[in-house]
Amino acid sequence: MNNKEIIKHFYEVVVSRNLLDELPCYVSEDCSHRTGNASTPIGIEGMRQHLIAIRKTYPDYTMKIIHQYEDGEYIVSEFIMTGTHKGEFIGITPTNKVIEIFGVDIDRIINGRIVEHCGADTTFDAFWNNGLIKPV
Repeated sequence: MNNKEIIKHFYEVVVSRNLLDELPCYVSEDCSHRTGNASTPIGIEGMRQHLIAIRKTYPDYTMKIIHQYEDGEYIVSEFIMTGTHKGEFIGITPTNKVIEIFGVDIDRIINGRIVEHCGADTTFDAFWNNGLIKPV
């Protein structure tokens, strides 16, 4: 698989089917999470904990890649995440509503594994549109 196919498979199959035992095939032990200029080492275990946390809120969530762009080692993926809000999230009581969140992930791949991950999504918009949060 080329780098775009690796990332697409990672999100649509490994992540969507919660195949956490396969993480070492896709995520480097040296993986870091980048926010702006700051980078935090997370490794495979950090990625596992991140995915477990999402699964607690949306036990049935799946990801679908809409578009992908490649620039050297970087793969930019636009996605739709769909899941039923069944777990508490930042103090918001589960609603059992199906929530659709759009976003963009940027993954850096070296030797077939993710070494850097960052992204942004529309969680706020999805919660606002579904009445989960209200103006103050």
